[in-house]
Amino acid sequence: MTGGNHRSLVDVLAAQGFRHMPEAGRAIIQDQVDIGGTALPWDDREAFATLMLSWELRSHREALIGPGPVIFDRAIPDVIGYLRLCGLPVPAAALQAAKKRRYARRVFIAPPWPAIFERDTERKQTLVEAKATFQAMVETYSNLGYELVALPLASVVERAKFVRGHIL
Repeated sequence: MTGGNHRSLVDVLAAQGFRHMPEAGRAIIQDQVDIGGTALPWDDREAFATLMLSWELRSHREALIGPGPVIFDRAIPDVIGYLRLCGLPVPAAALQAAKKRRYARRVFIAPPWPAIFERDTERKQTLVEAKATFQAMVETYSNLGYELVALPLASVVERAKFVRGHIL
Protein backbone atom coordinates (compact mmCIF):
# COMPACT_ATOMS: atom_id res chain seq x y z
CA MET A 1 0.00 0.00 0.00
CA THR A 2 1.22 3.42 -0.74
CA GLY A 3 1.14 6.60 1.25
CA GLY A 4 0.83 10.12 -0.08
CA ASN A 5 -2.27 10.98 -2.09
CA HIS A 6 -2.94 7.43 -3.23
CA ARG A 7 -5.85 5.52 -1.79
CA SER A 8 -4.80 2.40 0.05
CA LEU A 9 -6.54 -0.95 -0.07
CA VAL A 10 -7.89 -0.29 3.42
CA ASP A 11 -9.25 3.08 2.25
CA VAL A 12 -11.08 1.44 -0.66
CA LEU A 13 -12.52 -1.35 1.50
CA ALA A 14 -13.62 1.21 4.11
CA ALA A 15 -15.36 3.23 1.38
CA GLN A 16 -17.18 0.01 0.45
CA GLY A 17 -18.54 -0.29 3.97
CA PHE A 18 -16.00 -2.51 5.75
CA ARG A 19 -15.08 -1.68 9.31
CA HIS A 20 -11.35 -1.12 9.55
CA MET A 21 -8.51 -0.42 11.93
CA PRO A 22 -5.84 2.03 10.76
CA GLU A 23 -2.12 1.40 10.62
CA ALA A 24 -0.39 1.99 13.95
CA GLY A 25 3.08 2.79 12.69
CA ARG A 26 2.19 5.75 10.50
CA ALA A 27 0.00 7.39 13.18
CA ILE A 28 2.61 6.82 15.89
CA ILE A 29 5.31 8.37 13.72
CA GLN A 30 3.11 11.41 13.02
CA ASP A 31 2.33 11.83 16.72
CA GLN A 32 5.93 11.37 17.85
CA VAL A 33 7.23 13.87 15.30
CA ASP A 34 4.50 16.33 16.32
CA ILE A 35 5.39 16.17 20.02
CA GLY A 36 9.15 15.81 19.60
CA GLY A 37 9.07 12.22 20.85
CA THR A 38 11.75 9.61 20.26
CA ALA A 39 9.59 6.47 19.86
CA LEU A 40 10.45 6.37 16.17
CA PRO A 41 11.82 3.57 13.98
CA TRP A 42 14.91 5.68 13.24
CA ASP A 43 15.44 6.69 16.88
CA ASP A 44 14.16 4.24 19.53
CA ARG A 45 12.84 1.09 17.86
CA GLU A 46 11.95 -0.68 21.09
CA ALA A 47 9.81 2.25 22.28
CA PHE A 48 8.22 2.44 18.83
CA ALA A 49 7.38 -1.29 18.99
CA THR A 50 5.91 -0.88 22.49
CA LEU A 51 3.59 1.86 21.25
CA MET A 52 2.62 -0.25 18.21
CA LEU A 53 1.79 -3.23 20.43
CA SER A 54 -0.41 -1.05 22.65
CA TRP A 55 -2.15 0.36 19.58
CA GLU A 56 -2.78 -3.10 18.12
CA LEU A 57 -4.13 -4.46 21.42
CA ARG A 58 -6.58 -1.56 21.55
CA SER A 59 -7.54 -2.07 17.88
CA HIS A 60 -8.16 -5.79 18.47
CA ARG A 61 -10.36 -5.03 21.49
CA GLU A 62 -12.27 -2.35 19.57
CA ALA A 63 -12.85 -4.69 16.62
CA LEU A 64 -14.65 -7.18 18.86
CA ILE A 65 -17.35 -4.64 19.69
CA GLY A 66 -19.11 -4.42 16.33
CA PRO A 67 -20.51 -6.79 13.73
CA GLY A 68 -19.03 -8.24 10.57
CA PRO A 69 -15.48 -8.55 9.33
CA VAL A 70 -12.93 -5.91 10.27
CA ILE A 71 -10.00 -5.04 8.04
CA PHE A 72 -6.75 -4.48 9.90
CA ASP A 73 -3.94 -2.62 8.15
CA ARG A 74 -1.46 -4.15 10.60
CA ALA A 75 -1.80 -6.45 13.61
CA ILE A 76 -0.03 -7.80 16.69
CA PRO A 77 2.12 -10.27 14.67
CA ASP A 78 3.50 -7.31 12.68
CA VAL A 79 5.05 -5.97 15.89
CA ILE A 80 6.77 -9.31 16.50
CA GLY A 81 8.01 -9.42 12.91
CA TYR A 82 9.26 -5.85 13.20
CA LEU A 83 11.23 -6.60 16.36
CA ARG A 84 12.77 -9.72 14.81
CA LEU A 85 13.64 -7.82 11.64
CA CYS A 86 15.42 -5.21 13.77
CA GLY A 87 17.31 -7.89 15.71
CA LEU A 88 15.59 -6.85 18.92
CA PRO A 89 14.28 -9.20 21.61
CA VAL A 90 10.59 -10.03 21.44
CA PRO A 91 9.06 -9.47 24.88
CA ALA A 92 7.09 -12.35 26.38
CA ALA A 93 4.08 -10.02 26.56
CA ALA A 94 4.12 -9.57 22.77
CA LEU A 95 4.22 -13.33 22.24
CA GLN A 96 1.41 -13.78 24.77
CA ALA A 97 -0.62 -11.09 22.99
CA ALA A 98 -0.18 -12.89 19.65
CA LYS A 99 -1.28 -16.15 21.26
CA LYS A 100 -4.34 -14.71 23.05
CA ARG A 101 -5.51 -12.09 20.54
CA ARG A 102 -6.14 -14.05 17.38
CA TYR A 103 -7.40 -12.77 14.04
CA ALA A 104 -9.11 -14.58 11.18
CA ARG A 105 -7.13 -17.63 10.10
CA ARG A 106 -6.64 -16.21 6.60
CA VAL A 107 -4.41 -13.14 6.42
CA PHE A 108 -3.82 -11.08 3.29
CA ILE A 109 -0.27 -9.96 2.63
CA ALA A 110 0.97 -7.46 0.09
CA PRO A 111 4.17 -8.54 -1.63
CA PRO A 112 6.60 -5.72 -2.38
CA TRP A 113 5.72 -4.21 -5.74
CA PRO A 114 8.40 -1.92 -7.18
CA ALA A 115 5.95 -0.28 -9.62
CA ILE A 116 3.90 1.28 -6.79
CA PHE A 117 6.49 1.47 -4.00
CA GLU A 118 6.89 4.98 -2.59
CA ARG A 119 8.82 6.52 0.25
CA ASP A 120 7.32 9.42 2.16
CA THR A 121 7.58 11.31 5.44
CA GLU A 122 6.61 8.30 7.55
CA ARG A 123 7.81 5.48 5.30
CA LYS A 124 11.55 5.86 5.01
CA GLN A 125 12.21 2.22 4.13
CA THR A 126 14.00 1.41 0.90
CA LEU A 127 12.58 -1.22 -1.43
CA VAL A 128 15.28 -3.64 -0.22
CA GLU A 129 14.14 -3.04 3.37
CA ALA A 130 10.51 -3.48 2.32
CA LYS A 131 11.38 -6.88 0.82
CA ALA A 132 13.12 -7.92 4.05
CA THR A 133 10.08 -6.75 6.02
CA PHE A 134 7.80 -8.80 3.79
CA GLN A 135 9.90 -11.93 4.42
CA ALA A 136 9.86 -11.28 8.18
CA MET A 137 6.07 -10.96 8.12
CA VAL A 138 5.62 -14.13 6.06
CA GLU A 139 7.74 -16.03 8.57
CA THR A 140 6.06 -14.51 11.64
CA TYR A 141 2.48 -15.02 10.49
CA SER A 142 3.21 -18.53 9.23
CA ASN A 143 4.87 -19.49 12.52
CA LEU A 144 1.79 -18.23 14.36
CA GLY A 145 -0.44 -20.56 12.32
CA TYR A 146 -2.03 -18.09 9.92
CA GLU A 147 -2.78 -18.92 6.29
CA LEU A 148 -1.26 -16.23 4.10
CA VAL A 149 -2.96 -15.11 0.91
CA ALA A 150 -0.80 -12.91 -1.32
CA LEU A 151 -2.58 -9.94 -2.83
CA PRO A 152 -2.37 -9.77 -6.62
CA LEU A 153 -0.19 -7.15 -8.26
CA ALA A 154 -3.21 -5.27 -9.56
CA SER A 155 -5.01 -1.97 -9.10
CA VAL A 156 -6.28 -1.14 -5.64
CA VAL A 157 -9.85 -1.66 -6.89
CA GLU A 158 -8.95 -5.14 -8.17
CA ARG A 159 -7.22 -5.93 -4.89
CA ALA A 160 -10.35 -4.88 -2.99
CA LYS A 161 -12.45 -7.15 -5.20
CA PHE A 162 -9.99 -10.00 -4.53
CA VAL A 163 -10.22 -9.49 -0.74
CA ARG A 164 -14.03 -9.28 -0.82
CA GLY A 165 -14.13 -12.52 -2.82
CA HIS A 166 -12.16 -14.30 -0.10
CA ILE A 167 -14.00 -13.03 2.97
CA LEU A 168 -17.63 -12.71 1.94
